[in-house]
Amino acid sequence: MAHPIDVHVGRRLRQRRRLLGLTQEKLAQAVDIRFQQIQKYESGSNRISASRLWSLAKALDVSITYFFEGMNGSEPKLDFDLRAEYGFAEAPAEGLLDEKETMDLVRYYYQLGEEPRRRLLDLARALSES
Repeated sequence: MAHPIDVHVGRRLRQRRRLLGLTQEKLAQAVDIRFQQIQKYESGSNRISASRLWSLAKALDVSITYFFEGMNGSEPKLDFDLRAEYGFAEAPAEGLLDEKETMDLVRYYYQLGEEPRRRLLDLARALSES
């Protein structure tokens, strides 16, 4: 069974890769490994060595600490309960950002200019209230 920290690091790897629009194959080529190894890292089934983490951080243009963000000094909790008082918007980012559709939306959102982004945000807010 995968260790929770390995799962967390793998999720952060997947999130960043998707945010940049990279395939597993492209990332694997950048760090000179096979794409299957990227799959194993992202699932947490294989641990990432320090030297490989360094290479991945460089390829993804992040610091090594990026992979550990959200852990708050303890092992990440892998399951959560959505309390009705908070609703869906309070779900952990790790679950939301695991979806390819969410990452595509974020990527395209930031490609918009400031005014269209503000209007899109206003539209999303209005739609969620109805």
